[in-house]
Amino acid sequence: MKKEKLIKKYDKQVKIYENHRSNQKLAGWRNKLIKNAYGKVLEVGVGAGANFPYYNRNNIEITGVDFSSEMIKSAKRTASHFQVKAEFIQADINELVLEHNSFDCIVSTLSLCSYPDPIAALSKFNNWCHQDGIILLMEHGLSSNILLSFAQNVIDPLHTKISGCHCNRNINKIIEKSNLQVEYIESYWSDIIYLIWAKPSKESFDYNKA
Repeated sequence: MKKEKLIKKYDKQVKIYENHRSNQKLAGWRNKLIKNAYGKVLEVGVGAGANFPYYNRNNIEITGVDFSSEMIKSAKRTASHFQVKAEFIQADINELVLEHNSFDCIVSTLSLCSYPDPIAALSKFNNWCHQDGIILLMEHGLSSNILLSFAQNVIDPLHTKISGCHCNRNINKIIEKSNLQVEYIESYWSDIIYLIWAKPSKESFDYNKA
Protein backbone atom coordinates (compact mmCIF):
# COMPACT_ATOMS: atom_id res chain seq x y z
CA MET A 1 0.00 0.00 0.00
CA LYS A 2 1.34 3.43 -0.95
CA LYS A 3 2.39 5.61 1.97
CA GLU A 4 0.05 8.47 1.11
CA LYS A 5 -2.95 6.14 1.01
CA LEU A 6 -1.93 4.55 4.31
CA ILE A 7 -1.58 7.94 6.00
CA LYS A 8 -5.08 8.91 4.86
CA LYS A 9 -6.45 5.69 6.34
CA TYR A 10 -4.95 6.50 9.73
CA ASP A 11 -6.07 10.13 9.54
CA LYS A 12 -9.64 8.85 9.22
CA GLN A 13 -9.24 6.40 12.14
CA VAL A 14 -8.27 8.95 14.79
CA LYS A 15 -11.59 8.58 16.66
CA ILE A 16 -11.11 4.82 16.85
CA TYR A 17 -7.67 5.33 18.38
CA GLU A 18 -9.03 7.89 20.81
CA ASN A 19 -11.56 5.27 21.94
CA HIS A 20 -8.69 2.86 22.69
CA ARG A 21 -8.08 4.90 25.83
CA SER A 22 -11.34 3.58 27.31
CA ASN A 23 -10.53 -0.09 26.59
CA GLN A 24 -9.91 -1.50 30.08
CA LYS A 25 -8.05 -4.61 28.94
CA LEU A 26 -5.66 -2.57 26.80
CA ALA A 27 -5.36 -0.06 29.64
CA GLY A 28 -4.14 -2.74 32.03
CA TRP A 29 -1.51 -3.94 29.59
CA ARG A 30 -0.41 -0.40 28.77
CA ASN A 31 0.00 0.42 32.45
CA LYS A 32 2.01 -2.74 33.10
CA LEU A 33 4.42 -1.84 30.31
CA ILE A 34 4.58 1.97 30.31
CA LYS A 35 5.23 2.35 34.03
CA ASN A 36 8.75 1.04 33.25
CA ALA A 37 9.56 3.97 30.95
CA TYR A 38 11.90 6.69 32.16
CA GLY A 39 14.07 9.61 31.06
CA LYS A 40 14.09 10.64 27.41
CA VAL A 41 11.42 8.52 25.74
CA LEU A 42 10.80 8.04 22.04
CA GLU A 43 7.29 6.76 21.42
CA VAL A 44 7.02 5.52 17.85
CA GLY A 45 3.56 5.33 16.35
CA VAL A 46 2.24 7.53 19.14
CA GLY A 47 -1.25 7.56 17.65
CA ALA A 48 -3.77 9.47 19.76
CA GLY A 49 -1.59 9.30 22.87
CA ALA A 50 -3.29 6.31 24.52
CA ASN A 51 -0.15 5.58 26.58
CA PHE A 52 0.14 9.05 28.09
CA PRO A 53 -1.96 8.37 31.23
CA TYR A 54 0.50 5.67 32.33
CA TYR A 55 3.81 7.52 32.17
CA ASN A 56 5.46 8.70 35.37
CA ARG A 57 5.25 12.42 34.69
CA ASN A 58 8.00 13.22 37.19
CA ASN A 59 10.88 11.80 35.17
CA ILE A 60 9.71 11.69 31.56
CA GLU A 61 10.41 13.72 28.43
CA ILE A 62 8.53 12.23 25.50
CA THR A 63 9.15 12.62 21.80
CA GLY A 64 6.12 11.23 19.97
CA VAL A 65 6.37 10.21 16.32
CA ASP A 66 3.56 9.47 13.90
CA PHE A 67 3.07 9.92 10.17
CA SER A 68 -0.56 10.96 10.57
CA SER A 69 -1.19 14.67 11.11
CA GLU A 70 -4.60 13.94 12.68
CA MET A 71 -3.03 11.49 15.15
CA ILE A 72 -0.42 14.09 16.11
CA LYS A 73 -3.15 16.68 16.74
CA SER A 74 -5.01 14.24 18.97
CA ALA A 75 -1.83 13.21 20.81
CA LYS A 76 -1.06 16.86 21.56
CA ARG A 77 -4.50 17.28 23.14
CA THR A 78 -4.01 14.12 25.19
CA ALA A 79 -0.58 15.22 26.39
CA SER A 80 -2.02 18.56 27.49
CA HIS A 81 -4.92 16.86 29.30
CA PHE A 82 -2.63 14.51 31.25
CA GLN A 83 0.07 17.16 31.75
CA VAL A 84 2.71 15.07 30.02
CA LYS A 85 5.84 16.85 28.82
CA ALA A 86 6.00 15.95 25.13
CA GLU A 87 7.11 17.17 21.75
CA PHE A 88 6.02 15.68 18.45
CA ILE A 89 7.46 14.81 15.07
CA GLN A 90 5.25 14.07 12.10
CA ALA A 91 7.32 11.60 10.13
CA ASP A 92 7.37 8.17 8.54
CA ILE A 93 9.48 5.81 10.70
CA ASN A 94 11.08 4.44 7.52
CA GLU A 95 12.46 7.88 6.67
CA LEU A 96 13.10 9.23 10.18
CA VAL A 97 16.74 10.00 10.98
CA LEU A 98 17.76 10.42 14.64
CA GLU A 99 21.08 10.30 16.45
CA HIS A 100 22.20 6.91 17.70
CA ASN A 101 22.07 6.32 21.47
CA SER A 102 19.89 9.39 22.01
CA PHE A 103 16.99 7.96 24.06
CA ASP A 104 16.74 6.16 27.39
CA CYS A 105 13.61 4.34 26.34
CA ILE A 106 11.84 3.42 23.10
CA VAL A 107 8.11 2.67 23.25
CA SER A 108 5.99 1.07 20.54
CA THR A 109 2.45 -0.15 21.14
CA LEU A 110 0.34 -1.76 18.42
CA SER A 111 2.40 -0.23 15.63
CA LEU A 112 4.56 -3.01 14.13
CA CYS A 113 1.46 -4.18 12.26
CA SER A 114 1.55 -1.15 9.97
CA TYR A 115 5.22 -1.03 8.96
CA PRO A 116 6.18 -2.50 5.58
CA ASP A 117 9.31 -3.94 7.24
CA PRO A 118 8.92 -4.32 11.02
CA ILE A 119 12.40 -5.83 11.45
CA ALA A 120 13.97 -2.75 9.86
CA ALA A 121 11.93 -0.58 12.24
CA LEU A 122 13.19 -2.53 15.25
CA SER A 123 16.76 -2.16 14.04
CA LYS A 124 16.23 1.61 14.19
CA PHE A 125 14.89 1.29 17.74
CA ASN A 126 18.05 -0.64 18.59
CA ASN A 127 20.27 2.15 17.28
CA TRP A 128 18.32 5.05 18.79
CA CYS A 129 18.25 3.58 22.30
CA HIS A 130 21.11 4.02 24.79
CA GLN A 131 23.06 0.83 25.35
CA ASP A 132 21.82 0.71 28.95
CA GLY A 133 18.29 1.78 27.97
CA ILE A 134 15.10 -0.21 27.53
CA ILE A 135 12.77 -0.97 24.62
CA LEU A 136 9.12 -1.55 25.53
CA LEU A 137 6.73 -3.16 23.06
CA MET A 138 3.07 -4.11 23.11
CA GLU A 139 2.20 -5.70 19.81
CA HIS A 140 -0.43 -7.96 18.28
CA GLY A 141 0.21 -10.76 15.84
CA LEU A 142 -0.36 -14.31 14.67
CA SER A 143 -1.96 -16.58 17.27
CA SER A 144 -0.46 -19.90 18.31
CA ASN A 145 -3.97 -21.35 18.08
CA ILE A 146 -4.33 -23.20 14.76
CA LEU A 147 -7.91 -22.12 14.11
CA LEU A 148 -7.31 -18.50 15.07
CA SER A 149 -4.12 -18.25 13.02
CA PHE A 150 -5.90 -19.78 10.02
CA ALA A 151 -8.63 -17.14 10.32
CA GLN A 152 -6.04 -14.36 10.68
CA ASN A 153 -4.22 -15.49 7.54
CA VAL A 154 -7.48 -15.67 5.59
CA ILE A 155 -8.72 -12.21 6.55
CA ASP A 156 -5.36 -10.40 6.53
CA PRO A 157 -5.49 -9.13 2.90
CA LEU A 158 -8.93 -7.56 3.44
CA HIS A 159 -8.09 -6.37 6.95
CA THR A 160 -4.95 -4.64 5.68
CA LYS A 161 -6.82 -3.07 2.77
CA ILE A 162 -9.46 -1.64 5.11
CA SER A 163 -7.36 -0.60 8.11
CA GLY A 164 -3.73 -0.52 6.94
CA CYS A 165 -2.90 -3.03 9.68
CA HIS A 166 -1.62 -6.59 9.24
CA CYS A 167 -3.25 -8.99 11.71
CA ASN A 168 -1.00 -11.98 11.04
CA ARG A 169 2.53 -10.79 11.77
CA ASN A 170 4.62 -13.44 13.55
CA ILE A 171 5.86 -11.43 16.53
CA ASN A 172 8.20 -14.11 17.84
CA LYS A 173 10.01 -14.44 14.51
CA ILE A 174 10.19 -10.68 14.05
CA ILE A 175 11.78 -10.23 17.47
CA GLU A 176 14.20 -13.11 16.89
CA LYS A 177 15.43 -11.49 13.67
CA SER A 178 15.59 -7.96 15.08
CA ASN A 179 18.82 -8.28 17.09
CA LEU A 180 17.07 -6.97 20.23
CA GLN A 181 18.01 -8.62 23.52
CA VAL A 182 14.72 -9.77 25.04
CA GLU A 183 14.68 -9.69 28.83
CA TYR A 184 11.06 -10.64 29.43
CA ILE A 185 7.99 -11.45 27.37
CA GLU A 186 4.34 -12.07 28.17
CA SER A 187 1.57 -13.11 25.79
CA TYR A 188 -2.22 -13.05 26.01
CA TRP A 189 -5.29 -14.05 24.04
CA SER A 190 -3.74 -17.24 22.63
CA ASP A 191 -0.51 -15.37 21.86
CA ILE A 192 -2.20 -12.60 19.88
CA ILE A 193 -1.03 -9.86 22.26
CA TYR A 194 2.62 -9.59 23.35
CA LEU A 195 4.24 -7.44 26.02
CA ILE A 196 8.01 -7.29 25.52
CA TRP A 197 10.78 -5.82 27.66
CA ALA A 198 14.04 -5.68 25.67
CA LYS A 199 17.50 -4.16 25.60
CA PRO A 200 19.32 -2.92 22.51
CA SER A 201 22.14 -5.08 21.24
CA LYS A 202 25.65 -4.11 22.30
CA GLU A 203 26.50 -3.00 18.77
CA SER A 204 24.57 -0.83 16.32
CA PHE A 205 22.69 -2.87 13.78
CA ASP A 206 22.28 -2.01 10.10
CA TYR A 207 19.45 -4.25 8.95
CA ASN A 208 20.05 -3.39 5.30
CA LYS A 209 23.52 -4.93 5.54
CA ALA A 210 22.53 -7.97 7.60
